[in-house]
Amino acid sequence: MTLAGVARALVTSAGIVAGVVAVLWLLVRATEARLAFFPFRGEDFTPERFGVPFEGLTVRTADGETLRAWWLPHQAARAQVVYFHGNGGNLSLWSPVLVDLHQHGLSVLAVDYRGYGLSSGRPSERGLYRDVDATLALLDDPRRHARVPLVYWGRSLGTAVAAYAATRRAPDGVVLESGFPDVQALLRHMPVLWALSWLSSYRFPTAQWMRGVRAPVLVIHGTEDTIVPFEAGERLFAQIDGAKRFHAVPGGDHNDPAPRRPDEYWRAVDEFLAGLRPAAPPR
Repeated sequence: MTLAGVARALVTSAGIVAGVVAVLWLLVRATEARLAFFPFRGEDFTPERFGVPFEGLTVRTADGETLRAWWLPHQAARAQVVYFHGNGGNLSLWSPVLVDLHQHGLSVLAVDYRGYGLSSGRPSERGLYRDVDATLALLDDPRRHARVPLVYWGRSLGTAVAAYAATRRAPDGVVLESGFPDVQALLRHMPVLWALSWLSSYRFPTAQWMRGVRAPVLVIHGTEDTIVPFEAGERLFAQIDGAKRFHAVPGGDHNDPAPRRPDEYWRAVDEFLAGLRPAAPPR
């Protein structure tokens, strides 16, 4: 083959590769939301099923979406939690977790992201961050401004959301449960998905968001997590600077409705909360 022929072959091969990458890019961008989010619509039941009073709130985002939020006030709250749930379900599905937090002496504010529950719109990574901005504005209401520590608590995908929230309005503490540093770290043992993830617009960079956070952090992860490997939680913890604690839940899996070894779990949470101090109220 002549030099010119080799050059033509190389150009043809490069064109084929570029075409394949372009097709994969379009495919990934078209499906990324369906692969990242598993929302349930509606609101089947509320905390009242468990005997816990709550207030249903409407949150309006800057880009015109309407979100459904729940406020579970506790008369003797040890802390105020803003809870960001995982990528599946809705507030109804997560209500046992929210009620459990309330029953352990915490006031809880939780929101259904756009496209979840009774919230309008369709979920996307950028959209979830806009939902956070709108939700944090609820804290300006005097009814939800308590002289107790403010804690952002994220679970699974919600850890990235909670970490972002901490960059927008400083909390007194952050709890990251069943989380991961970023999407690439989550997929590092799945070579095909890991490679395709670089074509996605989604990053969910939990560790990156946490770099500018000065509040104490508690990282919780189940040792038998079948969705987000325990190693991912360890990697996330290693990349967090400042005051931090790690609690491993022996035998804990990703979607456990209640924590394994609850006495140990809540002891770790209680010790973390006891070390927090609420920021001075604005003058």
